[in-house]
Amino acid sequence: MERKVLEVINLKKHYKGNKAVDGISFHLNAGEIVGLTGPNGAGKTTTIKCILGLLRKTKGRILVDGMDSTKQESKYKLAYIPETPDIYPMLTVWEHLKFIALAYYIDNWQEYGSEILKRFDLWDKKDSLGRDLSKGMRQKLSICCALLHKPDVFLVDEPLVGLDPKAIRELKDAFKALRAEGKSLLISTHMLDTAEGLCDRIVVLKKGTLIMEGTIEDLRHKVNAGEDTSLEDLFLEVTEDEKE
Repeated sequence: MERKVLEVINLKKHYKGNKAVDGISFHLNAGEIVGLTGPNGAGKTTTIKCILGLLRKTKGRILVDGMDSTKQESKYKLAYIPETPDIYPMLTVWEHLKFIALAYYIDNWQEYGSEILKRFDLWDKKDSLGRDLSKGMRQKLSICCALLHKPDVFLVDEPLVGLDPKAIRELKDAFKALRAEGKSLLISTHMLDTAEGLCDRIVVLKKGTLIMEGTIEDLRHKVNAGEDTSLEDLFLEVTEDEKE
């Protein structure tokens, strides 16, 4: 039986009558990559910030490995990788890890920190300042910082925007490596071709509501589409159906 490491249950977030997220439910299993997709303004980032507790939800429940997300213990099981990595320009790569270790009260982190940097091909950059890293390297450093406290679930917001093809390939490989280790990833993106090639399941939002969920094969079956139908075509077909 698959273990649910994240459950979002009837989540609602309203702003003075604006329903940014309106009653969505989905889950992540251990060792799974789920794409949270949809057009701009669909509620993807709001959903992630509610899961993290950065926004106070209007209604609903969020469980992290069975624990209510409001409990402090649940925070240690989560890691957040924003679209724009929070990299300090005047800290070296190694000093970023030291800063995270101090923030999380992690002792004897150096060996694991070295291992992480080597795994993500940043060891030769350990003495480089944050300001001197490319965006792809900053994204990978953000992952390394997130890994240091050994979370179970990674919440990733638009990770591939602005990256060149080589950096995109490297980051995708990094995400797949995390999945192979049993980590779970919720990746928010409006780049549907990226989600199709990377994610085990897809959750599609539109105007704060969940309109599609499942594997690509599941979604094709739901709309009676052919085997060659892309996620982009599926998404456009469903949103057209909603307009009618």
